[in-house]
Amino acid sequence: MTIEERLARIEHVSAGSDEQRRKDRETDRALWRETQQQIHEVSMHLNDLTIKVASLGDRIAEIAEEAAARDRETDRRFRETDARIDKMISAMGNYIREHLPTA
Repeated sequence: MTIEERLARIEHVSAGSDEQRRKDRETDRALWRETQQQIHEVSMHLNDLTIKVASLGDRIAEIAEEAAARDRETDRRFRETDARIDKMISAMGNYIREHLPTA
């Protein structure tokens, strides 16, 4: 093989290598852009989920507050009912004592 043939072969191999590097660089750039897009999408979804979780936390707090208010109201009504029952039983006892003959 002559020097000219060797140089031609080196130029041919070098040109193929340059072309492969250019293709690899284009592929790498496309992958980088795609990765950046996916990172952006995940970031947006994560932001949306964070907002939804915060909203759920607020709603849970509201529900807990409403439940506590209902519990207080129910307790108040039970106490009123207990007081009314006590008065009624006491009145019935007084009525029985006053109207039934004693033995």
